[in-house]
Amino acid sequence: MTDVSEESIRSEVKAWLEENWNADLGLVEWRSLLAESGWGTPSWPKQWYGRGLSAKLSSAVLDEIRQFGAIGAADSGVRMLASATLMEHATDYQKDKLLHRIITGEDSWCQLFSEPGSGSDLAGLTTRADLDGDNWIINGQKVWTTSAHHANYGLLLARTDWDVPKHQGISYFVLDVTQPGVEVRPLRQMNGHASFNEVFMTDAVVPANMLVGKLNGGWQVGMTTLSHERRLADGLRPIGGSGAKKAKGKIFSELAAEVKVAQEPYRWYPQRAGRPDLTVSRARDTGALEDPVIRQEVAKALTIHQASQWTARRARQAQRLGRPPGPEGSLGKLAASNVARAAALAHTLTSGADSMLKGEDGPKDGIIAEILLSVPAVSIAGGTDEIQRNIISERVLGLPKEPRTDADGPFKDVPRNIVK
Repeated sequence: MTDVSEESIRSEVKAWLEENWNADLGLVEWRSLLAESGWGTPSWPKQWYGRGLSAKLSSAVLDEIRQFGAIGAADSGVRMLASATLMEHATDYQKDKLLHRIITGEDSWCQLFSEPGSGSDLAGLTTRADLDGDNWIINGQKVWTTSAHHANYGLLLARTDWDVPKHQGISYFVLDVTQPGVEVRPLRQMNGHASFNEVFMTDAVVPANMLVGKLNGGWQVGMTTLSHERRLADGLRPIGGSGAKKAKGKIFSELAAEVKVAQEPYRWYPQRAGRPDLTVSRARDTGALEDPVIRQEVAKALTIHQASQWTARRARQAQRLGRPPGPEGSLGKLAASNVARAAALAHTLTSGADSMLKGEDGPKDGIIAEILLSVPAVSIAGGTDEIQRNIISERVLGLPKEPRTDADGPFKDVPRNIVK
């Protein structure tokens, strides 16, 4: 549809909204209309609830929905990683079963990648999947799984072949998290939140038709998921759908309930990013801005924050133009870590020992203390800083790959962390 103008697309979607929008509809009912119309996910193929529009025209559609004051497709959390991965690698059966309920928000998702013994070394995972007739039987443990406590499905990486090198024996599955044999345990963080979970799988069942991509081809599918995750790592995506705002009507009350559940695990994410937006006001309120050393650290935090914002905008523009995720995701994620640490240092110098006080006793009602406790997470989640540096050095700068001793030979022979 390259010959279609943006103006005509905007007029078409506005006319459709004027005819169909009703704030007294249920949230799922409205999003089902969006799915069937193709306006909710306009860049998707027509066969799968889309319009086959370019990234630029799709942005215009979503902007028109926002301006109209309507609610868009469910677009928060891991469901976005799920839809992007499924669109690229899933079978028609899987797309038919899963994509519609992603658009409507009926299903929530989580990402079952990391393990206690193989965090940054994702390919070292030991959760196993054994084929038994028409089912895969899953046994193992995952960790740092956001929103697993209310997820319907999980994007699961598991080992299906132990006799080949570690990257070649991994498969990608869609796991029903609500089934018997899957136990979710919340993890209490040092900042007081409990966003993450441990997930234990004991003889959990995945139907054979829920294998995504090729058998033992899970590493490539997983890289699709991670590339989209890193592209979003420079900021938290607004939750609740395009055009979400306070208004009257059944649909908005249901949206508010959805947002409350979806947003809960991410409440501390602004603090994880270091809150550079608070550095100047805090330094001014305490008088620390008169100190040239502290003033320099505040300026440094703001400078690299602004530079990282420009990089993030370039990445978002590339996404709007329909370009596939590239190494800029790693650049943006590494920049976010640098910003967070610089801002945390500025806050520490500004608040001094008071930055250790939490709650009402602490600066900004404890926000400064929460920042200092939360910032280390940004350098770990979604791939550590070290992993991002490897990606940048190898894929951007063309440097030789890091020497490995476990890349060849059967994975079963690779030494692993084993508790005896």
